[in-house]
Amino acid sequence: MERMCSKWAYGDIREVHKRRYLLQEAALEVFSSDGRNHFLVFPKPVMSKVYEKLVSKASTLRENAEESVVGMKWDTDVEAGLGLINTLMGERSVTQRWERGEITNFQYLMHLNTIAGRSYNDLMQYPVFPWVLADYHSEELDLTNPLTFRDFSKPMGGQSEERLAQFQKRYREWEDPTGETPPYHYGSHYSSAMIVASYLIRLEPFAQLFLRLQGGYFDLPDRLFHSVRDAWLSASQTNMADVKELIPEFFYLPEFLANQNKFDFGSKQNGEVLGDVVLPPWAKNDPREFIRLHRKALECDYVSAHLHEWIDLIFGNKQQGPLAVEANNVFLHYFYEGKVNILDKFKCDLFSLVLEEKVLFRRAHPPKKVFRSVEPDSQTGMLVNVDRLFFHNLPNLVPSGQPVKELKGPVGLMIQTDNRGLLAVERNKVLVPPYNNRYISWGFGDLSMRTGVYETERILSVYENFHIGQVLCASCPDSHTLITGGTSTLVCVWDMVKSGGREKKPQIILHEVLYGHHASVTCLAVSTAYNLIVSGSEDLTCIVWDLSKLTYVRQLSPHAAAITAIAINDLTGDIASCAGTHIYVWSVNGQLIVTESTSPQNNNHIQCCAMSELSEWDEENVILTGSMDGVVRMWGIEFYDDAEKSRSSTKVSPKTTDLISHDKQEEKGGGEGPWDVQSDSHSSTTKEDKASTNLSSPIKQTVIFPEEAQPQTVHVNEEINEEKIGDHQATPPESTDGMNKRHVTPNLRDESIDEGYVLVGHKEKYENQDLNQPVWKRRLVLRHKLTMHTAFAREDNAAPAAITALLVSKDHRKLFVGDFRGRIYSWSVTDAAGRMADHWVKDEFADQCSGCGIKFTTLIERRHHCRDCGKVFCARCSSYEAEISRLGIHAPVRVCQTCYNKIKKASKKTKS
Repeated sequence: MERMCSKWAYGDIREVHKRRYLLQEAALEVFSSDGRNHFLVFPKPVMSKVYEKLVSKASTLRENAEESVVGMKWDTDVEAGLGLINTLMGERSVTQRWERGEITNFQYLMHLNTIAGRSYNDLMQYPVFPWVLADYHSEELDLTNPLTFRDFSKPMGGQSEERLAQFQKRYREWEDPTGETPPYHYGSHYSSAMIVASYLIRLEPFAQLFLRLQGGYFDLPDRLFHSVRDAWLSASQTNMADVKELIPEFFYLPEFLANQNKFDFGSKQNGEVLGDVVLPPWAKNDPREFIRLHRKALECDYVSAHLHEWIDLIFGNKQQGPLAVEANNVFLHYFYEGKVNILDKFKCDLFSLVLEEKVLFRRAHPPKKVFRSVEPDSQTGMLVNVDRLFFHNLPNLVPSGQPVKELKGPVGLMIQTDNRGLLAVERNKVLVPPYNNRYISWGFGDLSMRTGVYETERILSVYENFHIGQVLCASCPDSHTLITGGTSTLVCVWDMVKSGGREKKPQIILHEVLYGHHASVTCLAVSTAYNLIVSGSEDLTCIVWDLSKLTYVRQLSPHAAAITAIAINDLTGDIASCAGTHIYVWSVNGQLIVTESTSPQNNNHIQCCAMSELSEWDEENVILTGSMDGVVRMWGIEFYDDAEKSRSSTKVSPKTTDLISHDKQEEKGGGEGPWDVQSDSHSSTTKEDKASTNLSSPIKQTVIFPEEAQPQTVHVNEEINEEKIGDHQATPPESTDGMNKRHVTPNLRDESIDEGYVLVGHKEKYENQDLNQPVWKRRLVLRHKLTMHTAFAREDNAAPAAITALLVSKDHRKLFVGDFRGRIYSWSVTDAAGRMADHWVKDEFADQCSGCGIKFTTLIERRHHCRDCGKVFCARCSSYEAEISRLGIHAPVRVCQTCYNKIKKASKKTKS
């Protein structure tokens, strides 16, 4: 066996925990600051000495509860209320943090598994998660129905009354002549090495581990994990030997559900070939959607209110003793620590056994406090969002009247800190964490790099002959690492160390060079949460590197143009890469999720992008892009039925078929259109095939209106600005099946176009399709855009500018927008009637009423904004009131006569 040697500095040790190996207290798990962990096995006496040595030497053991792998300080008692000193000192246990909603249900379960000794490094003590749902047959998942969920107060053996009666009978009638085996309900356990390996059998190295456990062969096909619904029925109803629970991967890892390695698992007795895992109907046969909805179910209010009951069974006072008997939760005595001499009886079969977790709670676990997300406002009676998250309230976003900060040049980087507020630097600068009191700058004519003081901009040191060629981008993930890219095509990783000299200037020493690009490296993004570096280049590719090992991982390609911006979602690992006008979204494992062009103008390049990183199961999360035209666009990923769209489109009008045929004839004669605007993800799934297409020719798009309107072909020339006020041609339409209608916010200053239009592209495939069979796809949907202060298309913007930087605040209640002029504006949510919304015309640009034309020259005539279209009217022309449901306004507000009539007409249509 090849010997392996690893070494790490004491200062890199994050935490050390004692662990069991082969059911004995003989191992340590060492967590490093870069996210890696090591599982070390010793003879038992040696293990204790090594543990004490590591704890005494490691000077940076985490004192921050939020950064700890157990969710609290190491000396805090997990059981709330037992640590009186900690309570008096303000220290909160991980349980108290969960009760107050500071951490999610998933995080809390992971913390409990870690405290109880469970580890990803030991299949016999692998983290355990509960079955959450009982509904694996419905087309749609109803999380408001209690019948959708399992009974958390009962173990898996108690989910079915008929099967529970048999387990209870076994317990009552159990007789062992030898007296060695006490009565029990279940002879198998809810977690074991075989259960874990069977769940993850489609991934390596778990497939090889499964083969080792099975003697070199896959199990009989009928016994392998192949269907989520069948696994639930087996564990809850049909199989007396199956009471297994789930593992964490069911809530975050879609890859384990797909047989991407093409393993041959054989066929079942009914002839069904085993491949990908069969998913419930509500998952639409999509692993990513299954994971999202499953995680959403875990975090919903019903589960939050009942999860403590399951914790009592697994980690709490119902694990053993009289309460376990009363809860029908007694397992074979071999599974309990200290009940049997394991080494004497089971030396040859240790891998088939597991031990119960350590009892973490001697008393009943407290429930989580479930907070209402929506409450009525005491003054207006309107429903307002208590969380006030910006992506939940896009129509109510309003900008600051003046910049919150101004720089000397284009904004390059913004950081929000707890004690110093918003920090920002110009392009070609990066702040050095964690204190952010120093910066590193580049882009000088002499090819040097410089460090300086943030507050005073005083230069501390200049590094000449530092880099081959010009540095074009840099990132600083921590205080001792600098990553650069530039015209040399290289990605360089540097160590920043303090000099031992009298001046103590920092030294920058080359640590590693990463080769892979064939042209200039234009942008970098780093995620310490996932240990990733993503570099973008003019060679039309992105490369993913391992931040810890500094090795190549994979390439993300192709792209339509040189990469201009990259963002990494630290919550999900998703990667957004921007090339020209195109945006691409990739999973952390390199799968292309969706791609779309954001503009018909090939010169309207995306300059920056960002993502909302809160509640990864929330379908309202957005991807933000800032472009040369001064517009911030917010995109959502929508999961939709492409076949339903095709069915609806073919029924719109008898003339539709002729129009599509006419478009196809044009294609045959003149070639494929360069930028096909579509309402479905056909554009998202085919645009990568058109990456090299010239974008300079005029755009043609077919617009299909509701039945009462006539279909027409709209020719959009390159000179027409798609964001010009009153121009709707680039606004993504609402889906025809009614999904997520409230997410799409059209240009609110256009009154001429009906909201219900559908855009159909030239290459739509209507022939040879089974329209009755759903075809589920993803597409990017434009949910909102911000234009005030910066958009060139707005005549009332005195100083428009390109968007160069975006930052979402930590609490996701604010959005900071930096532009080429060095200004930073803050956007936040408001429900106050007097606050200016983005689509409103500014008062100083309104000299007369938009309705009657009366001049606003006297003190008598005040300016009034229509809350719907945003134009300015006099009091008489804006004397109407109506609710605007599409903007989330559910109380009567001031509108103009035109908008009033339109709203009433739409309301009548809805009722009819």
